[in-house]
Amino acid sequence: MDVSCAFPTALDSPDNIALAERLGYHRAWVYDTPQQSPDVWMTLALAAERTERIGLGPGVLVPSLRHPMVNAAATATLAALAPGRVAVAFGTGFSGRRAMGYGAVRWSFMESYIRAYRGLLRGEVIEWEGAEMRMLHPGGHAPDRPIDVPILIGALGPKGNKVARELGDGLFATLQQPEFMTEHPWVAYLEWGTVLDEDEKNDSEHARLAGGPGWALSFHGAYEFGGPEAVRALPGGENWLATVEQSPQERRHLAVHSGHCVALNAADRAAWDAGGSSTLQDVTLSGTREQIRRRLDDYRSRGITEIVFQPCGPNVQRELERFLDACVG
Repeated sequence: MDVSCAFPTALDSPDNIALAERLGYHRAWVYDTPQQSPDVWMTLALAAERTERIGLGPGVLVPSLRHPMVNAAATATLAALAPGRVAVAFGTGFSGRRAMGYGAVRWSFMESYIRAYRGLLRGEVIEWEGAEMRMLHPGGHAPDRPIDVPILIGALGPKGNKVARELGDGLFATLQQPEFMTEHPWVAYLEWGTVLDEDEKNDSEHARLAGGPGWALSFHGAYEFGGPEAVRALPGGENWLATVEQSPQERRHLAVHSGHCVALNAADRAAWDAGGSSTLQDVTLSGTREQIRRRLDDYRSRGITEIVFQPCGPNVQRELERFLDACVG
């Protein structure tokens, strides 16, 4: 199993990616979340200039955020800066859509978009929004076409799996492990969490800072996919809802997704303090070194070929080092 990392795209992400390369991580993915992050492609370009070996890619691109030509040109640019190191993942949009008040992208649109994007990179004439187009980049403006870049698809259900089988080179999954993972040769699985000391409790300050942002996704996801009743079933759920529901309905998504993957927001802190921290090891990849190693062995047996770890908290280097040690030490 390859050990990769991910970063919620920030101004220090290029330096953190360079650090991950020095530590020995396989690939670095960064998020396409413009509502809270610097531009994903600019960040990856800077990372390419500061690294030599580590794989690079956006994980995941949300098609509705850009014309397919824009993503194709950006992919070509990164492929020129980091030849042989680029992979791209697409998804329907969780924080990249819902934090702006939208629902997920429909799979019919995903299929059309990825097919057009692939065609552009191959140098084909494609049709988009009623117009025919292809990449016209002359020499010195982009690599020659075709540009071969692996594409992973963020699929959790049958519609997404169909697109992944037809148009993708593998899966990029998170929060759930679909049964069809074994159908794909490359399965990247994104996780959050932290390595705990032998006697460390779930509600320690370190656990809150380093594991809390990933733990909070159990509330964000439950609310978006299951509604208030799903949240009430979680320890601390009533406290989380009471805080979120102080915001007007039309702006509630801002309260839900504030701090997403980075820090606990007000609702998350209310749930954590009310005992929600008890589920830390259930909903994130948190535990002692040996506990994490056993879970990764289980992941491998289920068909996951690349574990993608997002570090959180004030000491990114410590989190990256301790997780890598738990994986391969």
